[in-house]
Amino acid sequence: MVRVPLSPQERRRGERFGTLLRQARGDRSMVEVAAAAGVSAETLRKIETGRAPTPAFFTVAALAHALNLSLDQLAAACAEDAVDAEGGERAMTA
Repeated sequence: MVRVPLSPQERRRGERFGTLLRQARGDRSMVEVAAAAGVSAETLRKIETGRAPTPAFFTVAALAHALNLSLDQLAAACAEDAVDAEGGERAMTA
């Protein structure tokens, strides 16, 4: 199976998602959040750094649950229009 390369927009969305997770994690350790979500710390690290910009749905759902975020919040925060005209990102409210 050949993987189609991600578009620049998909990569940016993955970076926004990773940044959002990192912010939501706050002072909690990566190991603690990963364990709560049932994923490896390495998987979480790759997602947070944008190296895994398209994680599986159940990984996203588990991380959202571990961080007390709704999937709606994540989708809205990672949408292309979540970036303002100056290139900055809107803050997400939990």
